[in-house]
Amino acid sequence: MEVIWSEPAEDSLDAIVSYIADDNLHAALEMDDLLRKAANGLAQFPQKGKPGRIPGTRELVPHPNYVLVYLLTKESIQIVTVLHSSQQWPPE
Repeated sequence: MEVIWSEPAEDSLDAIVSYIADDNLHAALEMDDLLRKAANGLAQFPQKGKPGRIPGTRELVPHPNYVLVYLLTKESIQIVTVLHSSQQWPPE
């Protein structure tokens, strides 16, 4: 199953990595790797995440501070966004 990152999800991941890199580049690269590997792992185990707060979505928590929100279709896994655990979701 193919994992597809939406543009907003890529933007969110880039913002997270940039924020962490301001203090620690090595930690930022590790977080990028962790989140991408978690997303790619969904190809083998698409039901790994719990049902999401928005109907039809699922949520995977690969790190205590971050949540991957994704849609599961017959053909693919679509990463909707990456959230910090303190962010309001769904947005108001």
